[in-house]
Amino acid sequence: MRHVLVLNRCWQAVNIVTARRAFCLLFQDHARVIYTDDDSFRVFNSMEWLDFSSQEPPRDRRDYVQTVDRRIRMPRIILLNAFDRIPRKEVKFTRNNVFERDKNRCQYCGEKFDRGDLNLDHVIPRDYGGKTTWENIVCSCVPCNIRKANRLPHEAGMRLIRKPQRPKWRPFVTVVMGNPAYESWKHFLDAAYWNVELKEE
Repeated sequence: MRHVLVLNRCWQAVNIVTARRAFCLLFQDHARVIYTDDDSFRVFNSMEWLDFSSQEPPRDRRDYVQTVDRRIRMPRIILLNAFDRIPRKEVKFTRNNVFERDKNRCQYCGEKFDRGDLNLDHVIPRDYGGKTTWENIVCSCVPCNIRKANRLPHEAGMRLIRKPQRPKWRPFVTVVMGNPAYESWKHFLDAAYWNVELKEE
């Protein structure tokens, strides 16, 4: 299922939702579809979108939903009718965002793992005054985490493959933007993420 970019009334990106959720918002008249063609934008309400879908049906079956009597184009971007809150400008400090930033790789051995097999490690341990921040937390596999224990990397004979930094953009967006299906998002993207934040100390 495709994902849909959600804009507030000021045309700022505030969320990414499933196509199913986007259709719910559209047909409950909480949102309209933004259709991009080169650098021009057209806005459709639900009835106009149904008409447009019947006039110009997409060729790729992943780009439409088949109902009993018609094909409906999959929206790529929707515009909320009544929400005008401004999104946060920075990436939230969450477990998932740390995994995304580090691309699910242990930052000591460089191997890629499933997220269930990764830990978050304090590069400078808390006993040494290390903080829980973007610049001090990295993904670590279980063997490397055990080997490092409560020591500095050099004390355990280990080194980081990359210095941890605060990301400038939402990690998920950088993954999505490699996909041509989401090319129309580039005009609206902003750095925001909706997830539970890790507490910075």
